[in-house]
Amino acid sequence: MKRWWLHILFWVIYLIQDALLQMIWVAPSVSQWSDNKQFWVAFLTATVALIPKAGLAYFIMYRLLSQFVAGPAERRSALVSLAIASAISVFISRTIYAYVTLPVFYEGLIKTYHPYSLLGILISVMDTGFVAGTATAIKLLVGQLRSKEREKELVRDKLETELKFLRQQTSPHFLFNTLNNIYALARKKSDNTADVVLRLSSLLRFMLYESRQPVIRIADELNILDGYIELERIRYNHRLSIAFNREIDDPNQKLAPLILLPFVENAFKHGISESRFDSFIHMNLQLKGEKLEFRIENSKENGEAEKLRENIGLSNVRRQLELLYPEHELRVNNHTDRFEIHLSVNLNSHAKI
Repeated sequence: MKRWWLHILFWVIYLIQDALLQMIWVAPSVSQWSDNKQFWVAFLTATVALIPKAGLAYFIMYRLLSQFVAGPAERRSALVSLAIASAISVFISRTIYAYVTLPVFYEGLIKTYHPYSLLGILISVMDTGFVAGTATAIKLLVGQLRSKEREKELVRDKLETELKFLRQQTSPHFLFNTLNNIYALARKKSDNTADVVLRLSSLLRFMLYESRQPVIRIADELNILDGYIELERIRYNHRLSIAFNREIDDPNQKLAPLILLPFVENAFKHGISESRFDSFIHMNLQLKGEKLEFRIENSKENGEAEKLRENIGLSNVRRQLELLYPEHELRVNNHTDRFEIHLSVNLNSHAKI
């Protein structure tokens, strides 16, 4: 709804309630009038009386509020201006009441106290202050809500930018590792080099286009994993044992792209590639409803349970999980003879970034 429509709605509601209250208050003095005439006279009276009230409200909202937050000197000046503007508004209200409302609209039927008496001034102060205060409070509330919304948008934009950056890092990282594989095969003049290049082309096509989507089918993510595993299987051939067990009740379940690949890539790059003897990678993927469990374990040779130092791939995927899936758990264990990763994700908690 446009802002000016909200202003009109506010003043119309105020006028109706003010007219009804005034109608009740003056009813004994104009009992000879019909109810319709009483209401319309009260509404007309409230409309004319609104002029100084609305003037004060808009002066506070669009002139004084900015001064109140500008600094101490401006705040003192704003307080002086508020006192003067309030006095002028009350004076105009009492003048309208004495020389327009009573003699013209109510035809002199209402007898009341002196218009500039202390009681009359206090009533006008409360009436005018209530309207201006209510309007200003609503403006402050709306402004605060808009500021919160802008803050959320800024945070959302920041998170989107960070997520794009992380994914852009993942693709070159993957490409760099795979090109190393192709280089090793080419040096050996392996007959598998052409097949590896073809598989790499298919994987890069996915990364350049499909991975830009917020979510993909878990079946598509598994296709990427299978393709990458085949690339590595060709490279290591005889000295690598791979087992990949999967229990999936819905292959169309949605998952953020490139979440699982870095774990598999890490197992090859920092486990198998540093091993001189027969090695293994054991993977288990389980999907039941919205709960995904992924375990991967690979052998290693250094024989030391070193303090974990995460590489680019693991650091990126950890941050992606923090941004995308608030309900997740990632455990990384570095044993003397093997490296283990256990990921548990509630896919239903995917953040709407």
